[in-house]
This record gives sequence, C-alpha cells and structure tokens, in this order.
Amino acid sequence: MDFPNTLLSRLVLLAALISVDGAVLVAIPHSAPFLGAFARISIVSYAVFIGLGYSYHKRQRERLPFSIGFFFAHAVCITTLSLVDIIRLHGTSDSTFVPGGFVSLRLILISGILMLALACIPLRVWIRTIRQTGWLWSYAVVTGAIAWCLRFPLESLWDSSGNTPGRILRVLTFHSVKVILRALIPGITVDPQSFVIGTPRFSVYIAEACSGFEGLGLVLVFTVLWLWYFRKESRFPQALLLIPCALICVWLLNIVRLSALILIGSAGAGDVAMVGFHSQAGWIAFTTVAFAFSMATRKLSWVRRAQPRAPALYTYPVAATTGAVVLASQPESPSEEVGESPATPAYLVPFLAILAASLISKAASGHFEWLYPLRFLAAAVAIWRYWPEYRKLDWRISWAAPLAGALVFVIWLTPSLWTKSPAASTLGESLAALSCAARWTWIAFRVVAAVFTVPLAEELAFRGYLARRWIKFSNPDFDRIPFSSVTVMSIALSSIVFGLMHGHQWFLGILAGIVYAGLMKWKRRLSDPIAAHATTNLLLAVWVLLRGDWSQW
Repeated sequence: MDFPNTLLSRLVLLAALISVDGAVLVAIPHSAPFLGAFARISIVSYAVFIGLGYSYHKRQRERLPFSIGFFFAHAVCITTLSLVDIIRLHGTSDSTFVPGGFVSLRLILISGILMLALACIPLRVWIRTIRQTGWLWSYAVVTGAIAWCLRFPLESLWDSSGNTPGRILRVLTFHSVKVILRALIPGITVDPQSFVIGTPRFSVYIAEACSGFEGLGLVLVFTVLWLWYFRKESRFPQALLLIPCALICVWLLNIVRLSALILIGSAGAGDVAMVGFHSQAGWIAFTTVAFAFSMATRKLSWVRRAQPRAPALYTYPVAATTGAVVLASQPESPSEEVGESPATPAYLVPFLAILAASLISKAASGHFEWLYPLRFLAAAVAIWRYWPEYRKLDWRISWAAPLAGALVFVIWLTPSLWTKSPAASTLGESLAALSCAARWTWIAFRVVAAVFTVPLAEELAFRGYLARRWIKFSNPDFDRIPFSSVTVMSIALSSIVFGLMHGHQWFLGILAGIVYAGLMKWKRRLSDPIAAHATTNLLLAVWVLLRGDWSQW
C-alpha cells in the first residue's frame, strides 16, 4: 500500500494533520474554549468512521491526488484563527472582538478543516465513500455524541464531593496505599476526609487524578488499538482477556507509585519525589504494562495466531546500492510468522534505550537530572549490540552534511536571538553547585551523548526507519526501500513525529527533521543526516558552554 496515495492512508494523513492543527491551536489559551464539544465529538466520530469502515477503505486502491490549493486555503484559515487569538490574548478578552464571537471562530475552524479534508481526499471520493458505506457516517456521529455525553458520568469516577459511587476508585486507592505503608513503616499519618496520607516528615494529597483513572484510560486505549491493529495475528476472544489483566496491572502499579513516592519523600528526598519521580513514574508504569501486553500478544500461543508462509530466502539490497542495513534471513520452517523486518531492532533499539534511560534518570532526579549519563550508557550498549549491522551502512560523508547541520543550528537559535530573551533555565545554577570534577564529568557525558549516540539513535529511528516505513506502510520490509525513495509525505510525517519529541520546541524540531530527511534523500544514504545532526548538536554544545545559554540544553 502506497501510504500517501490510497483512501485509507489519506484518512490517516488527514487525522495526523488535524492533530497538528490542534496542537497549534491549544497552545493559545483563548483557543481552547471554542474547540469544546466540537473537538471531542469529531475525534470519536472520525475514529469510528475509520475503524468500522476499515475493510472498505482498505479495498480502495485508487491513487488520490493532493490539492495544494485547498491545503493553502486551510493554512490561511488556521493562520487567521491563530493570529486573531494571539491579538485577543494580548489585547482584549472580549469575545465580541471578532464579529459573532466564538461563532465566527468556529466557522473559521470548520472551514479550515473542510479545506484540509478536500486537500487530502477529492470531493467525489468523499461522496462515493459516504454513499457506499451507507449509514456508517450517522453511526459514527451518534457514537461521538454518546461518548461526549458519557464524559460527565465518567468524570464522577474521581468526584470528591458528596457520597457518589464514583468515589469508590479514589477511596480504594487511598486505603490500598495505607495498607502498603503500614506494612513497611510505622507511624504513618492518615486523614481519610481530606485524602492526605504520609509520615510526619512527608505527606501527600491523593487528588482525583491520582486515583489511577488516567492510567486506566491510557492502557484501555492502547490495548484496544493494539488488538485491532494485530487482529489478524490474534485469537479471539482469548486475546480480550488480556485487557482486564493490563488494567489491573496498571492500577496496582499506580498504588505502588504512590507508596514509593511517600517513602522517597520520607527518606529526605522531597525534590526527587515531587519533581522527578512523581512526573515520570506514571509513564514508566504505563510503558511497562504496554510492553508486557505487546509481548504477551506476540509470545503466548493461546493468544497468538500463527501466520504460515512458504520458506524463502529474502535477499535485501546491499549497502553499496541503497545504504540499507543487510539482515538477510531464511525462515526456519513454513510456519514461521510474518512480522516486522529483522532490521527493525537495529533501527529502533538505540532510540528506545535512550527513552527508557531518560524515564529512569528523570524519575530519580529533582530539578537537576544528575543521572543524565545513564542515557549515554544505555544508547552506547544498544549501538554496540547492533554495530555489526551498522558497519554495513554506507558511511561516506559529503560536504553538505556539516553545512546542513550548521543551517539547523542557525534555525534553532533564531527564536532566542530574535527576541533577545533566552528561556530561563536552572541548569547553570545546578551545575555550579556541583564539585568541579562532578560538573565537568556531567558536561562531558552530555557533550559526547549529543554528538555521538543521540544523532545516531535518532537518525536511525526517524529517518532510517520511520521515513521509509511510511512509504509502504503495509510492508514491514522497510529496509528494502532505498533512502532516496522517501517521499514528501513520509518526510513530513516523520518530521512531525520528530518535532513533537522536542516538547515546546516542536516547530523547530519539525524544521530540523525536514532538513535532515531532505539531505538523506539527496545524498541517498543515512550517514549524511547523522553527520549533520552531530554537527548541529556540537555547535549547540559550543554555544552553551561559551555563552552560558543553558536553555539550549
């Protein structure tokens, strides 16, 4: 399936682009109110329309054009909306600033979404799809409306007022933490009325969100989507039994998280407990459950459905031709499962190792991430593990690589140089508080990671894997695709994901991803964007150390 051209892929692309619009709009405080119920109902309805109509959408093989004109009209609408809200934010909060108030703003938003929908999928295809799927559109709208209505009773699950049945989850979490703490330490303080629990040295308020409902929701969405995506490889209804198991596990881990939070704070590490552990432990728990769930669906024989294929020797393109990692393999038997390319771990594991290490280091840190060297060590081990595969890449580097890296460096600094007000950062003060040896050891690890392990891991994941994976989304053998074959759409989508990984600097991250991916397509190898990325990070390191602009780190 050519990812950017078929009906199903365009529906997915439309959802991704609308998500980017939403990220831009919600960043402006005055935008959130007029999204309201419209956004919630639309998201659910669109998901249902794609999910229930998946079989029909997938059968449509017509290659669809992309309308630049409609896309430009959409960009004008979103830009106008953003500018109006910025003016209102810094000027007046009166909703009548725009004729018609919120009504006019919503009309601009709807017009922009309609223009984007027509840019991705021609009107004739929309009409044909709606006709041939019958009443699917109405089912989707009704489902979205019902989901929005259910939001109110579901929110009562963490309602702290009155004696509503929704307090059960919160009360159960509170008393479960109390049982664990009493078994571990003496003299805990408990106030069931205010939901405060701890020790004389450190206590916490178990708020509504701490009841574990957020984790339950994330795991529920993940498990349902995972089983839907791998429905052909899973046995039903056996696979459905894994969902309640995952929900129970994430709720129990939330109780462990709250108990550990109090223990860490009582031990005298209040900053670590409230700054690092509090913010990261939840994500660690979710990641652990999600990983265990995915492994269970792939490894448990009573859940996994074997997918037979005829034995054949797959010969991947050699590095001299495409720059791809060569991992040729021959199935051991006709019953071997069809799955991801054997090259996938080589491209993804180093980046995943950095993510895992960052969760651990942040969870064990307060305002200063003193365990940052753990990121470098985790990535270095992963790279060493797969180094025989990386040696098969074309490691030639052209003159364009450092120039591209310098260009991204200039782009990255432009906002702070333009405003002449670098973002505030406490990193410099934290480093100054360390001893000379500890300070320069930390800085050395930071620079070495930025110049060596981070560029290699991120380029392997985003340019080497993601940009090519989205060209032939249904074909797991992405490594058979030459680096020069990446399309404009796959570059854009992989760059968007890359940008979102950079937090509040997401827009600069997207621009950087586009430059690196364009360089890869031009030079037909991955070594050039790796070198360009390393150049950018090296220049940033020099800038930070010479100018003391710690916000760039």
